[in-house]
Amino acid sequence: MKISVLGCGRWGSFIGWYLSNNGHEVYQWGTEGNPSFEKLKNDKKNEYVSLNKNVTLTGDLQEAINFAETIIISISSQRLREFMQRIIKFNLSNKIFLLCMKGIEEGTGKRLSEVLIDSGIDKNKIAVWVGPGHVQAFTNGQPNCMLIDAYNKDLVKYLADSLRGSLIRFYYGDDIIGSEIGAAAKNVMGIAAGMLDGGGYTTLKGSLMSRGAREIARLIKAMGGNELSAYGLCHLGDYEATLFSNYSNNRNFGEDFVKGNKFNKLAEGVSTAKALKVLGEKYNVDLPITNAVCSILYEAKEPMEVFLSLFSRSTRKEF
Repeated sequence: MKISVLGCGRWGSFIGWYLSNNGHEVYQWGTEGNPSFEKLKNDKKNEYVSLNKNVTLTGDLQEAINFAETIIISISSQRLREFMQRIIKFNLSNKIFLLCMKGIEEGTGKRLSEVLIDSGIDKNKIAVWVGPGHVQAFTNGQPNCMLIDAYNKDLVKYLADSLRGSLIRFYYGDDIIGSEIGAAAKNVMGIAAGMLDGGGYTTLKGSLMSRGAREIARLIKAMGGNELSAYGLCHLGDYEATLFSNYSNNRNFGEDFVKGNKFNKLAEGVSTAKALKVLGEKYNVDLPITNAVCSILYEAKEPMEVFLSLFSRSTRKEF
């Protein structure tokens, strides 16, 4: 396949590395002058990967778009709508868009595929790539399972079969609502896990896993998706990587937040928590853990007091 990867951060650079190693023709696009892109362009490597010589680095967005049959986007989720306004100026006929990013648009509560549809992209040409795994683990030879989902089931099969390799076993998704919401929401649970670690309540992470997955399952169902998706690779299957791993930006952010340390990397769960709260109110779904994280991040509530206050909620059935 001819693939252009738009974005050269941790995931973007890994995707270029992974796909070129699997024999695909890859263009890697980044913004001229951006330190991440300049390092890759000059050294063909960063702190995560060393790119093959056959990966073409370019700062010319039109060149990257024109080259590709499949366009993979891996940028900050909150920048996507603005970024798409640049992309739609080019000839996009027959282009496939694959989103390898996890988030919900803050303010609107829209899923990222919906942002592309709003931008004029045919929904039958849009897919998402979600599931567990860290770049650092993959590049050390540790495999994992991931998921491709889309509105078009033929596209799901085409991409999953084309992109699989020895490091990643792909599954076919059949619930794009659940896959997108589940993938984004796991980052909020990662922040909660980090806060529990930082506050000395690590033993509560088991309860966080079960109750967190349950509240997201309720939301997915209310939005018209399959609640079982919350227990699959997009959400619960990604908990090890997000709630426990030292590589998890969201977990590390939560721990540093509680300890009063500054965190300088992107933690998508911060904006996703606010977006999920919007969706919970819109669909009348109780999201106690999500709301707890929001009150800590945006209302300056004391973290451990907020989490322990959940114990005062009335007794109820687990399911």
